[in-house]
Amino acid sequence: MRPTRQIWAVGAIAGALAVLAAVFARPLLLAATALLGAWILVRQLLFVRGVADTVDSLTVRQLPAANTVRANAEIPVTLEATLDAPARLLLSFEGGVPTGASAAAPLSTVLEPGTATTRETTAVSWPVAGRHRFDPVSVTASDGLFTATMPAESRPSVTVEPRGPHTVHVGRGGDEVSIAQGEHEAGQRGPGLEPAELREYVPGDSADEIDWKATARLNTLHVREYETETHRPTMLIVDHRGGLAAGPPGESKLAYLREVALAVAANARELDDPLGLIAVGDEGITTRITPTTGPAAYLSIRRRLLDLEPTGTDGDGTPPETAGRSHSIPGPAPSPTRPRTALSALENSRDAFARTLEPYYAARTRYDVRFDSEPLLGAVRTALGGQDSRQWTVICTDDSDPETLYETVRFARARGSEVLLLLTPSVLFATDGVGDPDRVADSYLEFEELRRDLDRMDAVTAFEVAPQERLSAVLETTRSRSRGAIR
Repeated sequence: MRPTRQIWAVGAIAGALAVLAAVFARPLLLAATALLGAWILVRQLLFVRGVADTVDSLTVRQLPAANTVRANAEIPVTLEATLDAPARLLLSFEGGVPTGASAAAPLSTVLEPGTATTRETTAVSWPVAGRHRFDPVSVTASDGLFTATMPAESRPSVTVEPRGPHTVHVGRGGDEVSIAQGEHEAGQRGPGLEPAELREYVPGDSADEIDWKATARLNTLHVREYETETHRPTMLIVDHRGGLAAGPPGESKLAYLREVALAVAANARELDDPLGLIAVGDEGITTRITPTTGPAAYLSIRRRLLDLEPTGTDGDGTPPETAGRSHSIPGPAPSPTRPRTALSALENSRDAFARTLEPYYAARTRYDVRFDSEPLLGAVRTALGGQDSRQWTVICTDDSDPETLYETVRFARARGSEVLLLLTPSVLFATDGVGDPDRVADSYLEFEELRRDLDRMDAVTAFEVAPQERLSAVLETTRSRSRGAIR
């Protein structure tokens, strides 16, 4: 609590009267001083009680229009204050806009005596990505003689996501498609909500399963079966090696793949499917989260996706300033696998049977080394280790290494997993301009042939992920060439 200028003036008058009473020996002046002091004390007590009553009945809220925004986006933020009864004091409110945000006008409002509610709205922009929490609202109460300032604990948070691509195309050969999983059938009968089959009653069926309406209509006992409710685990494998930095700033291969991966994650959350994540850098796996459910798990995966940057770069395709920095998960030093150990033993053996087995172990060893040298292939092997037979494996990568891509998909299929392959065409992310349109079109057709070959594989779906504008320009070039060839 602080006195205002008015109370200091009244105090000065009381002091002057006390001095005059002493100088001129006038008791009436001293009585006036005592009355002024008593009046100040009463007003102070009334102010303290008024502030206490106000705090008990005051509700203050800072209300951003959205809890999640893109970097540099602008959203309205409202500061609202409400009392249970009209105010007896003048109340001023100063909002707690975070340091990383910028308000077009001060987020403040005033509650006049005799009113019970007030609100003020201003536009706030968010240039810095991250999670921003509002500061408490500063509330100042005044009755003209005294003022008091106190915080009001209204501290919402806003998550600012990095600005990503504007138009993301997902499809086949320029035709856009949806990657939503949709509802998945279990292929099993049992308790559930979705009707699956109506059949005649057989001895052993429970009476609870009898469909009495169908029985009355068909004049024979019939049983209604239902689809059992299931959840399909989803494993996201996101490639963020250095090559995925290709593309204009903010519109790299990784930026486009991240947008689609976030959509897959959101769909899994909506269906309450277990969701996992494996991120692959140049040195191997950088993030590993086993499929699980729950709001915290989905939020953790979303944040990991938003934090991904191409390894070996500073996120814009340039080498990092700090050499030797590694983002991979630490682990034990490499050790020989059993095929390598067996091969070493066979090489030292002169036994004829050992020499017969040696070529087979040598082939197995070369394949084992292949897993070690190809991070994406090794990540898929990790993802499918001990997997659920119904797991949906979503691989987000580019077309820079077709041979490894084929091998990775074949390995996933050999383990029984359904695969969704999301590929960025490298030709659409060249930073040196469009170049020769015909050459670009030829490169895209080569990519499309690769995508089609992968898409034809059993239980594999391959989609392109690309900038809509650049893809449209390339497709127009290919159509123009086709029309010219026909003429």
